Amino acid sequence: MNDSQDWTTPSTRLLAMRRTQLTLIAIPAITAVGLLGGIMGSAELGGLLALGVMAVALAWERLLYRRVRAWAYAERDDDLLVRRGVMIRKISVVPYGRMQFVDVTAGPFERMFGLATVRMHTAAAASDARIPGLVAAEAARLRDALAALGEAQAAGL
Repeated sequence: MNDSQDWTTPSTRLLAMRRTQLTLIAIPAITAVGLLGGIMGSAELGGLLALGVMAVALAWERLLYRRVRAWAYAERDDDLLVRRGVMIRKISVVPYGRMQFVDVTAGPFERMFGLATVRMHTAAAASDARIPGLVAAEAARLRDALAALGEAQAAGL
């Protein structure tokens, strides 16, 4: 596979969104574990448990950073490449002519950050691909471009 491809990466807002989600989970968990350890044992135990949960949260943040950086896509003449994976790098090739439909989704957190996810559906269940963390306008542009290319390529069959 030619890795000199022009890869487009998700918005940096995706990392901010993931960090916000982690923070909303980690802070109550650190507080609860620290308080529970302090009540059940001692203040030192509560502090150590809270530090342990904080260390796990920091390690998870580094993984989030690497996972977000791993996502990318490249539009080519006949297909779309989607790259992802931290430990195991995976590149999916989605031929435009095989796309059945393309949809754009945005959950509550994505909407708060102005992001959306583009999902391509093909006849093969295992070949569905998604690109998270696109700015909403870019997601709409990509959806329209992929739909147009899919129709043009399918018409040529």
